[in-house]
Amino acid sequence: MSVPYYPWTVWIWAAFDPILILVSVYLGWTASQFGKVVIAAIIGFAVAVLASWALSSLGLPWPAPIGHDLPTFFPVRAVGALLWAIAGFTARRLIRPHA
Repeated sequence: MSVPYYPWTVWIWAAFDPILILVSVYLGWTASQFGKVVIAAIIGFAVAVLASWALSSLGLPWPAPIGHDLPTFFPVRAVGALLWAIAGFTARRLIRPHA
């Protein structure tokens, strides 16, 4: 017996994808200017989508899987990546104000 899939229960997990968080926060941390945070978010988004797709294709469980019959939640992932990159950028400025 399988558990029914409800898209509205999964959409928030797209913004909390562990790979999305790690890549976006790291690249946001290393950004030397605020404009580079957008680039960090795009890269974090792309890496997370590719990793989620690969893990889902292998049949491994993932918080927000990507598949041909599953919603992708690209807008949620994109906004999440931008917010995580901004968080990384801001955290570095708070911890090391002159770096």
